[in-house]
Amino acid sequence: MTRERLARQRTHAKLGWWCHAMLYLLVNLGLALLCWYQGRHWFVYPLLGWGIGLLAHGLSVLFMRAGSPWFERQLARERARLQASAAPMQQD
Repeated sequence: MTRERLARQRTHAKLGWWCHAMLYLLVNLGLALLCWYQGRHWFVYPLLGWGIGLLAHGLSVLFMRAGSPWFERQLARERARLQASAAPMQQD
């Protein structure tokens, strides 16, 4: 993978998370205002549920992107497994 392509992938992933975060804030602010107007507190449930999704998205962008140390370790392990499993096949 070229550096330019890797840089573009990382930037795209980060921008995707920022768009997700801004949408989360705007929608949940609207829900909070609606609940405040109605005198209810149900907006907390979508806030928490979507917040967990946003956290998972952020962690995947941080740790599972191409070029990250975790990704590179997993990639090296998978390559080693494939080479080990291909070695007996080549002997036949």
